Amino acid sequence: MIFLLCTVFVLSAQESAKTLVVDLKSHETKKVLVVAHRGDWRNAPENSLQAFQNCIAMGVDMIEIDLKMTKDNQLVIMHDNTIDRTTDGKGKVSDYTLAELRKFRLKNGLGRVTFHSIPTLEEVLELTKGKILINIDKGYDYFQEVYKLLVKTQTIDQVVIKSGYAYEKVKAENGDVLDKVIYMPIVDLNNPDAEAFIEGYRQMKPVAMECCFSTHLHQVHDAFVRARAARRAGQCRYFGCRYAGVFCRASGRCLWPGRNDEPSGRFYGRSRDLCSHRCR
Repeated sequence: MIFLLCTVFVLSAQESAKTLVVDLKSHETKKVLVVAHRGDWRNAPENSLQAFQNCIAMGVDMIEIDLKMTKDNQLVIMHDNTIDRTTDGKGKVSDYTLAELRKFRLKNGLGRVTFHSIPTLEEVLELTKGKILINIDKGYDYFQEVYKLLVKTQTIDQVVIKSGYAYEKVKAENGDVLDKVIYMPIVDLNNPDAEAFIEGYRQMKPVAMECCFSTHLHQVHDAFVRARAARRAGQCRYFGCRYAGVFCRASGRCLWPGRNDEPSGRFYGRSRDLCSHRCR
């Protein structure tokens, strides 16, 4: 009986992941995917296995993570350039081997040391396999290493890799591998070359594009209109947008108004104005 229950649970989780992948790649769906930034950091240390497990239990669609590499070339989950804020240790991830990093413990949101340790990317992939999508925000520098782990864990269809580099550079550095993963370009709409950047990715037809802008200028609006037209033409499923830290989706709903991506989590006082510009 226990074996049968476990089998049903695993199959159900796999079907759930498959459904999420279909929604992610579909140009027709109106589903808004719920993304947990660094996992459930309110009830567990950010970027911990428990934070990701909580997201799975809550039915979150995707988790967002960041990568760093240890001295002995192991990919681990860490947002900051150092481990000072999130652990009881000091220094950069690259200063330590994985075994040495394991000695440190993650802090919770109140800064209190917990029993949780820094997880590796492979551990996260094994935990989330067939259950939830993954958005690798800061991790392009390890593109090839990530790809090898995706193949090893059979999680290629669940993971989104992204960067703000032009298509020519990304294609030249990764070749055919780029066509085997889910890749999301990040475009800075305040950049005068934003339109050329978007045009460069038309041939690739990415499933998504992240649009960032810090000021609401006319050229930003025009670039966004063209990006939105590409989406409607079936070249992207949606555009994730950042406006001075405001994260919104193609549905036009803004999430975490005024919050940026920095550890301080400081808020800006312009959220009402920002939310008036919506993604459609």
